[in-house]
Amino acid sequence: MTTTLTLTTDPAPARPGSGHGALIRAVQEAGLLKRTRGFYLGVLAVLFGCTAVAVTGGALLGSSWFQLLIAAGLGVIFTQFAFFAHEAAHRQVFASARKNDLAGLLVGTGIVGISYSWWQSKHSRHHANPNKIGKDPDIDIDLLSFDEEHARAKRGIWAAITRRQGYLFFPLLLLTGLGLHVDSVRSAFSRTGRATTLERILIVLRLTLFPAAVILLLGPGMGAAFLGVQVAVFGFYMGMSFAPNHKGMPIISANSKLDFVHKQVLTSRNIRGRGTTTLMGGLNFQIEHHLFPSMPRPHLRRAAAIVREHCQEVRIPYLETTLPASYARIVSYLNRVGLHARDPFDCPAARALG
Repeated sequence: MTTTLTLTTDPAPARPGSGHGALIRAVQEAGLLKRTRGFYLGVLAVLFGCTAVAVTGGALLGSSWFQLLIAAGLGVIFTQFAFFAHEAAHRQVFASARKNDLAGLLVGTGIVGISYSWWQSKHSRHHANPNKIGKDPDIDIDLLSFDEEHARAKRGIWAAITRRQGYLFFPLLLLTGLGLHVDSVRSAFSRTGRATTLERILIVLRLTLFPAAVILLLGPGMGAAFLGVQVAVFGFYMGMSFAPNHKGMPIISANSKLDFVHKQVLTSRNIRGRGTTTLMGGLNFQIEHHLFPSMPRPHLRRAAAIVREHCQEVRIPYLETTLPASYARIVSYLNRVGLHARDPFDCPAARALG
């Protein structure tokens, strides 16, 4: 059973001192907003090392189907690079905004192949209004429905997909990487996009030179298979890391007004478990990340103890669960919402008799 609900009114007033300011003072006093540049330089060193091993292994293997293992490995490595770019976009890596943007651009666009400006704009809107109808772009997805009204509007094959969207969610994640690249190119070269000339150059180089090198080395058939596996693993890993944070959590109605702490905590869940911080790039501490977006990854665990105690004092639900349990909640929630896509004139009993 999920805890999902639609918030249409403000929650009961919290006790004085329960606002964001009190939490900010607590984490500042604990030194948890200080940058940890050494940690991130270490992360980059490990990732570049892993990339060098993968490239060397691919060159030595030559024309072998074991190359698909290299492709899957690169999908994982590129996702970890994307986590770094995400943190740079939130000003977690360097004190200077310019340095963070440059690092995010070089890594996120130059290595991963995602438009940094597009991602930053989209993700900033998500952080401002997580799970809010009409405001959060992460729930404004044509293929999936996160609220009943959206599901009821589906017709034909789209309604059929929506009715089973919970079970189809994980297979659809295999297309996430391709979608990210397509949206990035579309945004970078659109009139309304905010991409710089450098970003456009980087995205063209990344999305042409890398595929060209793979196909030149492996040939058209195996090269296409390599690229397909790499992009599918990258998208699946990205989706599996970001989905547990908000999917299946309360959906905020368009006219609801919530204070900052309630808005961020009620719509987010944390994932507990050994190794999840590395596996998810710190996204497992989603509550703390939304309350303090510029907090570096190494400080999130200590911040969680402060936030958890604070939420208990002011009676704000603070949800922590395991990774498998979060996925089960997502499937259950999406299927429950998807039932609203059923044709109201569709009678299963009459259909069986016919």
